[in-house]
Amino acid sequence: MMAELTNEEIRVKVVEYLQTTDKAKNKDIAKAIGVDKKEATKAINELANEGTIEFLYLGTSYVTLAKK
Repeated sequence: MMAELTNEEIRVKVVEYLQTTDKAKNKDIAKAIGVDKKEATKAINELANEGTIEFLYLGTSYVTLAKK
């Protein structure tokens, strides 16, 4: 059984994953980092509120790293 990741570990993995792609959907990020979509979405929303990542709306919702 996989060890549960802490919210902080999930947040780090989300950012690391987004560094490898232009944009991604929440479900794809969750799958890529091996966590439940609900957990990934929570971390993504926190990162977005902090300004670390941004949401893109291109007919559907994507997540991307914030432009510095």
